[in-house]
Amino acid sequence: MRSRPTSRLRPAAAVAAALVSLVVAAPAHAAHETAPERGSGVFLTVTGQDNAWVRGVLLDCVTRRPAHHPHAAEACAAIDAAHGDFDALPAKQGICTKQYAPVTVSATGHHRGKPVSWNKTYGNACEMGYSTGAVFRF
Repeated sequence: MRSRPTSRLRPAAAVAAALVSLVVAAPAHAAHETAPERGSGVFLTVTGQDNAWVRGVLLDCVTRRPAHHPHAAEACAAIDAAHGDFDALPAKQGICTKQYAPVTVSATGHHRGKPVSWNKTYGNACEMGYSTGAVFRF
C-alpha cells in the first residue's frame, strides 16, 4: 500500500500547531509576571535541516527570569567570556562524525544592553555542541 504524500506533512503540521499555541499562550502567561527590563534577553534558536524542526529559548543574563534556559548560568558565563561575540564563544575540542545533518543556530535580542543579531550553520549537532558549549544546549 502506498502512503499518501500528505502523510509526510503531518509532523510538520503538528510542530506548526504547537508553535502557534505557544505564541498564543505566551501573552496570557506573560501578563502575570513582572516584565523584564527593556532590551533584556537573547532569544536563541536551533533549527534542523530544511527547517524540519525548531527549538527556541529565552536567555536573560541580566534579570535571570524567567529562567527558560536549562543551563542559563553556564551559557551566560560563556557569552560573557566571549564579550558578547557569539563567533568567539569558547569552543571545546572533540570528535564528531562526518554525517551532514546541518543545524542553524541564531541569537537575537540584547545581551547586557548590547544588541545581538547572529546566526551560523554547523554541519551537524555534534559540531554545534563543541563550538557553542552550553549556549545552545536546550
